[in-house]
Amino acid sequence: MPFTVQIRDKVYRLERKTPILDLIKEHDPDKRAVAARVDNRVRELTYELSRDCKVEILTVKDPDAIKVYEASLRYVVAMAFSRCYPDIKIRFSYNVSRCISVSFLDPSIVANTAMLLKITHEIDHIIAADLPLLRMKVSIEEAERVYDELGYDDKKAILKYRPEPCVHLYSCDGYMNYMYSHMVPSTGYLHDYKLRLYRPGFMLQYPRAEEGGKIPEFRDDPTFNRTLKESHDWAKIVGSDTVGGINGSIEKRGTIEFLNLCEARHNRMLCELGQLIEDGIDDISLICIAGPSSSGKTTFANRLRIELLSRGINPIRISLDDYYLTKDKVPVGPDGKPDLEHIEALDIPLFNQNMLDLINGETVTLPKFDFQLGKRVEGRRIHVGKNEPIIIEGIHALNDRLTTDIPKSAKFKIFIAPQAQMNIDDHNPLSLTDLRLIRRIVRDYKFRNASAEETLAMWPSVRAGEFRWIYDCQEDSDYVYNSMLSYELPVMKKYALPLLRKIDVESPYFPIAQRLIRMLKYFIDMPDEWIPSNSLMREFIGGSCYADV
Repeated sequence: MPFTVQIRDKVYRLERKTPILDLIKEHDPDKRAVAARVDNRVRELTYELSRDCKVEILTVKDPDAIKVYEASLRYVVAMAFSRCYPDIKIRFSYNVSRCISVSFLDPSIVANTAMLLKITHEIDHIIAADLPLLRMKVSIEEAERVYDELGYDDKKAILKYRPEPCVHLYSCDGYMNYMYSHMVPSTGYLHDYKLRLYRPGFMLQYPRAEEGGKIPEFRDDPTFNRTLKESHDWAKIVGSDTVGGINGSIEKRGTIEFLNLCEARHNRMLCELGQLIEDGIDDISLICIAGPSSSGKTTFANRLRIELLSRGINPIRISLDDYYLTKDKVPVGPDGKPDLEHIEALDIPLFNQNMLDLINGETVTLPKFDFQLGKRVEGRRIHVGKNEPIIIEGIHALNDRLTTDIPKSAKFKIFIAPQAQMNIDDHNPLSLTDLRLIRRIVRDYKFRNASAEETLAMWPSVRAGEFRWIYDCQEDSDYVYNSMLSYELPVMKKYALPLLRKIDVESPYFPIAQRLIRMLKYFIDMPDEWIPSNSLMREFIGGSCYADV
């Protein structure tokens, strides 16, 4: 039966199933297309059209396409290693500077320039050969046989948690792997990448949608890298560095033991942090807390306060929200609306003066922002004494522009975020940005009556604000608090999946919802009845003892 396909302004009338690639090939000789969106579903360019539809071609400037590009690039890098160093097993992880780290499972192996040149040459050769990536569907049993032959024990371990009875594999010139993602049609589509030495392995850079499809300039973040390493070392000890490991730990240890292991790590970090502040309390006047969205800042600030109270330190919390300017004085964003995330949306001179006066022992009447009136009114009158540091928490808390008048020695800066290197298997890392997004979807629905679609609609602007105002401050922090809880996705699964499945196939957010569903489906369900009331997880699923604080 004839059908009609629209791509941009061109309409095709077709008589039979036709791959998207056949329709765009003559208009894309340089292979800049990466994937396509067919009626809001992300499809590979080899997808065969068979009904009336509208097709949007995606390039590296589109976030959905970058996922495809990045997965295909990992495939090629793994393929190059299998050819050049067949006895070396590698692991991909998200890392500093929006890169993917390529590390070795054998810790005695250290990358060098000769290895870099050899691998780069092989990657370039594979890309230049424009080898097709062929998709095939096999049964679970057949996948187990293939993984046994290839020595992919990590991939085999996850198969028992896969709800579907079949597995997709990709074959390329005799090499076989699976990256839990759509792929480009052939290796010739992978134009841009950079591989650089980063001891003991490599860093793989690739185009980013938020950079207009360009590869960002590499910037080392040693504090971030150290936190990731510490987190991964701990995860390996308790067996939670992969989805299969987390599921296995829950099954082997039991819910209560695994949960308490994770919570104990948070308690240990709080104790360590409390000791650092106690040791420096004679100089510390301001405790600054910042982190990206859904990092658990509110619960963390409350738990830190309790930790400090147990040490004879009586912190006082001050909200940055009370220093907002009226909307007519707030900088305007690119959309022409007041940019409330801009640092200049705050009354910086007043905040500095208030903090300086309090530190100098004066009594200060703080402002309070009345959001109904849209302006500041007179707030509480406070005085701080010895061992009474001020806690401030917010997107700009670590930005020195906010506290220019406060001596650096008087500030203790804490960066909080979930930071881990968790994988489905050695070749497939999980995104911590997606983890935070799931946290926010669950929290927004429970406490703000917002649908998953509403949260997803806001997420790009949230991310833009994080890149602009938060991440640059991490390296200047005195302590990084890793708010990751290894048990959280098995718990979040039952809350998030129903919300994500409500998103209609016609919604522009359907592709993102499907990606998050694919991420969650591999985790086994874990009950939440034993999660402590002061746990950071309670901030998102409810039942927090700090809800009314």
